[in-house]
Amino acid sequence: MTEPLPAALRRERMLELIGRHGFMRVGDLSEAFHVSDVTVRTDLDLLDRQQSIRRVHGGAVLGGAGMREPSFEEALESSAEEKRHIAQVAAAAVESGTSLILDVGTTTTAIARALVDRTDLEDVTVITNGLTIALELEKAIPRFQVIVTGGSLRPLQHSLVEPLASVLLGRMHADLAFIGCTGVHPTGGVTNVNLPEADLKRVMVGAASRAVVVADGSKLGRTHLGRIAAIDEVDELITGASADTAAIAGLRAAGLAVTLAA
Repeated sequence: MTEPLPAALRRERMLELIGRHGFMRVGDLSEAFHVSDVTVRTDLDLLDRQQSIRRVHGGAVLGGAGMREPSFEEALESSAEEKRHIAQVAAAAVESGTSLILDVGTTTTAIARALVDRTDLEDVTVITNGLTIALELEKAIPRFQVIVTGGSLRPLQHSLVEPLASVLLGRMHADLAFIGCTGVHPTGGVTNVNLPEADLKRVMVGAASRAVVVADGSKLGRTHLGRIAAIDEVDELITGASADTAAIAGLRAAGLAVTLAA
């Protein structure tokens, strides 16, 4: 008989199956993972509480309350002041001569603005897949060199994804990467609601010497479909004042350095 998977990995694989099929029955998951129906229901209840899936009679479906991806403009209005504080802390870590990756997102857009405001910075190279970010950084040229990844345009986030984006990133190495996400969880890792963006974020983490996750407090404790990285694959989380104290403690206990931007 196949050895059962560790609980955290089993739940991650369940999430992948539910995402692939849209709906999975308890019995099918029980058979797939060689565990009891009771164990499957416990796993699904946990994923439901994390807003990763939605429990329905007999199983689970994709599309929990946290699964809807907001547009860039909607996200821009959410926690704007908190994101500005996070951005200031992140931008303060950048030095002249640094090469960095700026992932798409509203928090990373705030970082772009904070970097432009730092008139002391020179010879900074920024690689981004965000069109909004590129336009924000245009104001800092020629102090900054701005490289846009290329790829297919996603209108919802004004982002560029595959094909082509990972080809460029595979030929580059950055000192630092600021990565956005929609979930940070001690066992679920760093995740994102959108799979194409999650795939590219994962490449970005691997393309930088140091990967820093930037996420407001609402993202902590959540797990979404697209896996970006395990907690031990990123170097730091910068979060904001709305972050739950227990959630921060759980991430630190898992080995992640957490900086609170007040």
